[in-house]
Amino acid sequence: MKVLGLIVEYNPFHNGHAYHLEEAVKLSGADYVVCVMSGNFIQRGEPAIVNKWARTQMALEAGVDLVIELPLVYAMGSAEYFAFGAVKLLDSLGVTDYLCFGSEHGSIEALESIADILINEPPAYQEILKAQMNTGISYPSAREKALTEYCKTMDLPAEIENIIGSSNNILGIEYLKALKKLSSRITPLTIQRVSNDYHTREITGSISSATAIRNHIKNNDSSDFAFKQLKETLPTSIANILEKEFEAGRGPVFQDHFEAQIFVTLRKSPVSEIASLCYVAEGLENRLRKASEQSGTLEALIESVTTKRYPRTRVQRILFNALLGITTDEFNTFNSFGGPQYIRVLGFNHRASSLMSQINKKASLPVIMKVADFKHSCNPLLKRMLEIESLATNIYVLAYKNPEFRKAGQEFTQNIIRMKPSSSG
Repeated sequence: MKVLGLIVEYNPFHNGHAYHLEEAVKLSGADYVVCVMSGNFIQRGEPAIVNKWARTQMALEAGVDLVIELPLVYAMGSAEYFAFGAVKLLDSLGVTDYLCFGSEHGSIEALESIADILINEPPAYQEILKAQMNTGISYPSAREKALTEYCKTMDLPAEIENIIGSSNNILGIEYLKALKKLSSRITPLTIQRVSNDYHTREITGSISSATAIRNHIKNNDSSDFAFKQLKETLPTSIANILEKEFEAGRGPVFQDHFEAQIFVTLRKSPVSEIASLCYVAEGLENRLRKASEQSGTLEALIESVTTKRYPRTRVQRILFNALLGITTDEFNTFNSFGGPQYIRVLGFNHRASSLMSQINKKASLPVIMKVADFKHSCNPLLKRMLEIESLATNIYVLAYKNPEFRKAGQEFTQNIIRMKPSSSG
C-alpha cells in the first residue's frame, strides 16, 4: 500500500489543484491520497472563503481518500511553521510514503540544495544574512538576498539563484527542511506549476489561481455564481459545493467581515497585551495600536502597518492572532513540545477503511474522530490547541449571512464528512 501526502488549503479547490492531484498520483503510483488541510483560517492570515467541512467535501469529491486538519496555530503560521506542522502530521500518520508539492521550478534537486544550506547555515551565509537584516527589510526578503549572494560566492549552480524568490519554491524548501529535521522516511516529489501565477488577481483561463477566483467572487454578486468565466476554472462538483454554501448563507467569507471585531480587539487591548501576540516584535505593537485608532477601515489599518520589514501577510496573521489571543509564549511552547499534538480527521471516502486501520495502528499522535472525546484531555497542549480551534470556528461563523448557522460550538456538533460510493459505482 503506497500513500501519498498533500499539503493543501483548497481555497477553493480549482482546476490547477485537480491537475496537481492527478499528476501527483501518477508520479508516486500511490494507492491512497491523504491531505493535510488548513481549517477556517489560512496561511496568509485570512479566513477561508468557505468553511473547512465544505472544503473537505471538495477534496473528497476530487478523489482524495482522507482529509486531516492542520491546527490553526500552524495553518496561520509563517512558511516555516506552516510547513513543519503539516509535514509533522503526515509523518505522524506512520503510513505516508510520499509528499508531493507544486513548485515553480519543478526539480527536487535544486530545492534540496537550498534546504541543506538553510538547515546547516554555514558561517558565511549567517554573516550575509545578518548584514541583510540590518538593512531593515523583512526576514524572508533578507533570506532571499542572502541566499542569492551566498550562492554566488560559493559558485553554486545559477539555477539556485533564480528559484528562491518564488512563493511555492520557498514553501517547497520549507517542506524539505521539515522532512530533514524530522528524519522522516517520506520521499519528497515536486510537480511544476502550470499556467497562472499564484498571486495573479485576474482569471485568465481554465487554470487560474485561487487568488483570482476569490477576487472574482468578491467583485461579483455571489447570486450570479453561474457566471461562465468562473465555472470554467472549477470542476463541476466543486462549483456545486460552492454554490450550495453561498445559497445557504455560509459564504463567501472574506477578511472584511471581521473588521469591527479586529478594531474592537485592538482598541480595547493594553499595548502590553498586543506586544505579547504571536509575530509582534520590535515595537510593532505601538504601530498596531496607533493604526487601530487612526484608521477607519481594515484595509487602511493593514496598509498603515505594512512595511518592507513587516509584510502584509505578517500583519494579517497578527490581526487574527489578536482575535484568538494567541501569544508568542504559547506558540513557542507548542513548538518546544514538537508541534501538532493530534491528528484530527475532517473526512474520508468509502475506500479509506483499510487506510484508517493502518493509521490507527501506526500513528504516533492521538487520532481524533470526535472532538468532544478530547475536550477534557489530560494533555494540556492538545486541549489548548482544540480550544483555539473551537474559538476560531466560533468567530468564523459570525461572518455567515444566514444567522441560523452562526451558533457557537460547531466544532463539537459537526460530523466528519463521509463520502459514500456514487450510485454509478
